[in-house]
Amino acid sequence: MDTKRVVITGMGAISPVGNQVEDMWKNIKAGVSGVDTITKVDIDDYPAKVAAEVKDFDPGEYMDKKEARRMDPFTQYAVAASYMAVQDADLTIDEENADRTGVWIGSGIGGMNTYESQFETFQKKGYRRVSPFFIPMMIPDMAAGQVSIALGAKGINSCTVTACASGANSIGDAFKVIQRGDADCMITGGTEAPMNKMSFAGFCSARALSFNDDPKTASRPFDKNRDGFVMGEGAGILVLESLESAKKRGAKIYGEIVGYGSTGDAHHVTAPAPEGEGAVRAMRQALADGKLDPETIDYINAHGTSTELNDKFETMAAKQVFGDHVHKLAMSSTKSMTGHLLGAAGAIEAIISLKAINEGILPPTINYETPDPECDLDYVPNESRKKDIFAVMSNSLGFGGHNASLIFKKY
Repeated sequence: MDTKRVVITGMGAISPVGNQVEDMWKNIKAGVSGVDTITKVDIDDYPAKVAAEVKDFDPGEYMDKKEARRMDPFTQYAVAASYMAVQDADLTIDEENADRTGVWIGSGIGGMNTYESQFETFQKKGYRRVSPFFIPMMIPDMAAGQVSIALGAKGINSCTVTACASGANSIGDAFKVIQRGDADCMITGGTEAPMNKMSFAGFCSARALSFNDDPKTASRPFDKNRDGFVMGEGAGILVLESLESAKKRGAKIYGEIVGYGSTGDAHHVTAPAPEGEGAVRAMRQALADGKLDPETIDYINAHGTSTELNDKFETMAAKQVFGDHVHKLAMSSTKSMTGHLLGAAGAIEAIISLKAINEGILPPTINYETPDPECDLDYVPNESRKKDIFAVMSNSLGFGGHNASLIFKKY
């Protein structure tokens, strides 16, 4: 079967380090952190005091204000980032191409803000006061649904829910749709808005979050003194397109997506499989899918959550997959700056990976102060670095044992 080549022609982002791709990338290159003291929940209620919140976001810039009120923030972020991505791709969706333009946007947890506020209303005032929009605001597929409505995209419409791998899996799944010829264009990525009481309560109770109360140093992937992840929010959206379609339109091309690996740990609900065994299989699968030798990868955008087990096992996994080459490539975690965007993480990191290829710049892992003998690779400590980059692997690993690896290369 002749599979189609798939390229990236547009990108949009709402993130803790900027509400546009260019702003976000400028801050990432400069090592600027988006982590600050929590404002969206009562700080006194939790041992975790910091988060990477989206700042100065006005949904009215992208959609009708009345419509926005009927969307949970996770959907608002996705609609805004999708508008940006489609505009960036200079893509007009009309009667001619609507059927061949699909949407595939993942979310780990969907409309938790809506669920929480409506449950409180229900407890105080009974079922009659629960919003008729409660269900369509809460369900995780609604970002994909609303984006398709807003943009008129009538092709395949789906949503992958794989915890922290949701964004990466969605991009991989959308890539396969175009590759096999079921669409010419896909609006894809991930979105998350978990800044609410129950999300904080759950992650604090699981002792997954950093209890470091200094915002600037709390997220410290691969550092010996890491103590948990910092929760983030936002959305990353890519326009994927068949090479034929992009050429026909004369679209600018950011890069090509060539490999996708997706595996299950079959191990534990939250802990990664020993020595990153599941991640090893996902990375190998992505390399095989892209028909690439390990030596072609110049940079790994790590899942790198700043948790004890993730960083250690992801390092071990990279060593298994890349052998001696692992000491020649760079592997950084941009979660040191963005925090962990959960279901949106893989999508934001895909955008960062593509910018790295385009500008020949390795993004840093900030807050890297005390080396951990078990984490001994080149994590691009504290400052970005110039390097000609041919291919990037981006990893996302989620609760439930979901592992996803994406490979982007220079077009």
